[in-house]
Amino acid sequence: MCAPSWKNGSSDGLNFWEKPLDKLDRAEWEALCDGCGKCCLHKAEDEDTGRVYPTNVACRLLDRHSGQCSNYSERRRFVPDCVRLTPQKVKTISWLPRTCAYRLRGEGKPLPSWHYLISGDREAVHRAKESVRGWTIAEADAGDWENHLVDREL
Repeated sequence: MCAPSWKNGSSDGLNFWEKPLDKLDRAEWEALCDGCGKCCLHKAEDEDTGRVYPTNVACRLLDRHSGQCSNYSERRRFVPDCVRLTPQKVKTISWLPRTCAYRLRGEGKPLPSWHYLISGDREAVHRAKESVRGWTIAEADAGDWENHLVDREL
């Protein structure tokens, strides 16, 4: 598959995903997402310690095969607590997956080789087993989220 058309399209010689997050335009920001879907898994918080634990329970809007939101433009209408990522929020959200492109770039780290902006292949995230495909459960089928805590790093 060919690399995305915007690769090396910046006047400063940088790929847009190598720029600081606060320098990205809206289209570049949205394109940075690798489509893993892991940020759309529900979390359980320990009331005593405040520690956040990931579950395998997918948000009701998450397409568990593609890793994409099924109603992205109106997601906040249906899921009011859906977090809208911004360059500022990325710095403060500790539960973002370790492979999240927003987190990585916010930390000044490069994108992984399987990221579609590097590989040119949207399926690479799934082949690398870095997405929600194949191990998550639909919110409607989950029951008690505490029964779905995962023992894997996201």
